[in-house]
Amino acid sequence: MNNKLRLIALAGLLAASAAHADDDVNVLTLAGGIAGGPRYSGADERVIGPALAIDYQMANGFYASTMRGIGYGRQLGPFDVGAALGYRGERSERDRAGLGGARGSTALRGMGTVKGSATAVLHAGYAVLDGLELTMAADLPISHRENGRTLAIGVTGTLFAQGADHVTLSLAANLADSDYVRTYYGVTAAQATRTGYTPFTPKAGLYEVELGMTWQHRFNKRWSVTTMAGLSVLTRDAARSPLARRDTAPTGAVLLGYRF
Repeated sequence: MNNKLRLIALAGLLAASAAHADDDVNVLTLAGGIAGGPRYSGADERVIGPALAIDYQMANGFYASTMRGIGYGRQLGPFDVGAALGYRGERSERDRAGLGGARGSTALRGMGTVKGSATAVLHAGYAVLDGLELTMAADLPISHRENGRTLAIGVTGTLFAQGADHVTLSLAANLADSDYVRTYYGVTAAQATRTGYTPFTPKAGLYEVELGMTWQHRFNKRWSVTTMAGLSVLTRDAARSPLARRDTAPTGAVLLGYRF
């Protein structure tokens, strides 16, 4: 599983935990389970592995999380805004995996390692009506800026919310600048010589569309289980990249969470 999948799979759990938190208390959420997805964006290899998360949400809006980073978020009427310091994991040219998920593949041998980046994550949401929210999130590298910037624009709707169960459906369009698509989907002349892939220079713009459904069931005030199923589809030049052996990738996760 890659870092992106981990964020998607656990987002529903963290959001629900924060939503159930009282306004005047701090909430610590621990979550663990399994998740699966592509070894890297465009891979035809699938990986299933452990998913672990720690999220501390303070009543004043500050938070520290292994997925969300260290940041601050606030609700302003129908608007939800926030900013955080995060981390975008590296992509290796070797089969590397750990508790954070897969970070590469031998299919990338000769491509070199894409270094991990410290990032500024800016997000905003607008509740169009009860149970329907428009969202936007920018991921801006602070270190290794050559890795490029991304912008996700999406919509999330509540399909069912009654008693202990909460089901949501989300759709997102992911866009990126030229640095990002060339880093993750491009092949330079030097890389082509080492790998045998055809040289390829992708253009900026829409590169991926994601669809996901999340179901959370709360057993009581502290225990909950979250199930996520999703599908990511590479588009335009990202789908045409020599590195994209498969442009459609299913993702999934099942996580058990405990709130302190």
